[in-house]
Amino acid sequence: MPAALPLPLPGFLKQAIVGQVRAVFNDQARGERPVQRSDNAMFAPGSVIWRVHGDVTTMMVGGVAALLLQMLHPAVLAGVWDHSNFRQDMLGRLRRTARFIALTTYGDREEAATMIARVRRIHDHIGGTLPDGTPYSATDPRLLAWVHVTEATSFLDAWIRYAEPRMTARDQDRYFAEIGEVAVALGADPVPCSRDEARSLVREMRAELAATDRSTEVARILLGQRATNPAVAPVQAVTFQAAIDLLPAWAQRMHGLSPSPLSVPLVRGGALGLARTLRWAFS
Repeated sequence: MPAALPLPLPGFLKQAIVGQVRAVFNDQARGERPVQRSDNAMFAPGSVIWRVHGDVTTMMVGGVAALLLQMLHPAVLAGVWDHSNFRQDMLGRLRRTARFIALTTYGDREEAATMIARVRRIHDHIGGTLPDGTPYSATDPRLLAWVHVTEATSFLDAWIRYAEPRMTARDQDRYFAEIGEVAVALGADPVPCSRDEARSLVREMRAELAATDRSTEVARILLGQRATNPAVAPVQAVTFQAAIDLLPAWAQRMHGLSPSPLSVPLVRGGALGLARTLRWAFS
């Protein structure tokens, strides 16, 4: 596997990349107070979840991969299709997810509880009927479990691939146990507390997944997002391709996005370089 070297970019381009990433996650620009790391957070500063959620590149790659996985569940997809403006603001959904993750990981415990309660209230108003007439609700514990396990698995897999390839099985289990506390608070059930339990849940729920015209449309819109700064377009392309590469082979096939074997080393090398560059820049 290629070494995790910084991208060989000129200074102005590195500044453009960092500026674009900051713009994506700039809470103040959207009238929100930036998330501050708190000693009174749901999780202690030395927790595994603090480590995994603290890397910009792996969270972006994992976030895109998680969304692609989530959209393969018709009921989860219906909630997005019927109750969001994803066609105009797909990146906004990723930003909101990133803020929720940051606040429930690092923010003050009371703020995290307030955010969780807010999300639960939003879920209370999301529901409807699938094209085949089956009713769905965002409060369904099983649907919440699917959203949770796809996010947890994708964030962790991206972290292992691009930051900590020798992460111990014990720490991986600790990560699932920690992030599972948030899922329980949101009403998800079942919630995996280990890597093996997460794998079992994904295997169990695969029978409920389907590739549809709707999932194809959402993937097209997500992966077709244009970078607001042309200088950052190659970086965004690497992030999206790394997310596709992170997907299980069965999910790649369902989306019709299986990368060629020759492209995989280039994508992983580029993502490793991007991760190293952003860690250097943000430090």
